[in-house]
Amino acid sequence: MHLKHMMEAAPILAGHSPADRGVGRRIALLVPSLAGGGAEASMLRTAKALLGRDFRVDLVLCERKGPLVDNVPSGARVIELEPAAMLVARARALAADPGGFRELLRPMLLAWKPPRRLPYLPKLIRYLQGARPDALLSMLPTPNLLAVWARRVAGVETRIVLSEQNTLSMAISGSRKWSKRYLPPLLRRAYLMADGITAASNGVADDLAATTGIPPTRITTVYNPVVDPDLIAKARAPLDHPWFAPGAAPVILGVGRLHPQKDFATLIRAFARLRAERPARLVILGGESSGDSAYIADLKALPARLGVAKDVDLAGFVQNPLGYMSRAATFVLSSVYEGLGVVLVEALACGTPVISTDCPSGPREILDDGRFGPLVPVGDDASMAAAIRATLDDPLPSELLKSRAQMFTVERAVDLYLKLMFGLPRGVARAESAG
Repeated sequence: MHLKHMMEAAPILAGHSPADRGVGRRIALLVPSLAGGGAEASMLRTAKALLGRDFRVDLVLCERKGPLVDNVPSGARVIELEPAAMLVARARALAADPGGFRELLRPMLLAWKPPRRLPYLPKLIRYLQGARPDALLSMLPTPNLLAVWARRVAGVETRIVLSEQNTLSMAISGSRKWSKRYLPPLLRRAYLMADGITAASNGVADDLAATTGIPPTRITTVYNPVVDPDLIAKARAPLDHPWFAPGAAPVILGVGRLHPQKDFATLIRAFARLRAERPARLVILGGESSGDSAYIADLKALPARLGVAKDVDLAGFVQNPLGYMSRAATFVLSSVYEGLGVVLVEALACGTPVISTDCPSGPREILDDGRFGPLVPVGDDASMAAAIRATLDDPLPSELLKSRAQMFTVERAVDLYLKLMFGLPRGVARAESAG
């Protein structure tokens, strides 16, 4: 079991004393791209908060592209890596850990299609040798591996903190790549070389430990940085969508990429049940995932098959979903699995009533076992429809929901990351509900 105490960062870093500020220290944040996902948005919020504490921040990208490219905070130095030949990258990975040859063999050295970010390893090594940042924070399995290997080859003293964002066992079992089945032993070996291992929720921490064999006491739960003053301002921004006009039918909202993990098909079916009883509309925000064209086509055709096409808007990616969240009658997360479920926190921060599947692993933690919003079985559109109906009829108070979101502030997360980077011994903590 994890150590069952909350790492109370606020008293240590309250007021941000000189010892807790940057004082010339450089922190690198390793991000694959600036896609519109929760991990990328969390890194940008972290970067802005670190800049506010006088750290020098390098945003190290494999590719400088994606919907969030214009959201890089002023003052962050952007480093775009260049890919090397795959053969060279495999050789660097082996050079970083020759003792791990067996673990590297199937997922990296012999894989027909190894992780597509692997070719960025040589340039990451060069970056560490040149910039020598005091610490590097990385998110997601492949960047985490690259961070550990790059430090070993570069021979620098940069402290490495890794973040696991998703339920690893579900991500592996749901992948079409056979090589991912052999990742857990490699992740265990590499992650244990880092100075800190974090997970986006207690459920992710438990799953990471169970899937890889990493001792639970080596894993710290750090909820993703979500709530800050910018969020509140964006929630109040004007919204130009006719369905949100005063007096219009209530709008149910879903947000996430169009991917089987998000299971918007169940949400659409639940909405069709609700729509058969009363006026309502459904808006789903989120970009399309590459490689899922057949799934996306079927999803887009589903509202028409159910007879609700006129009341469903698959609006695609939008820069500011918070304007929609703050005006929706209720927000629904329909995922099969999540790491945390950042969109749930965002909706709570807007004071919007929420419903979620009881998927592994974040929603139950966010909603404190259903105290702040109902939890329904995964894939159960009838239960979801009933929960939406009940929430529309009797929503929880907005201020109660906003107060819950304060568990997930940017300042709290950054405090914990800094403790791992510069001031916390190994042997870490499990987050407990403040509910």
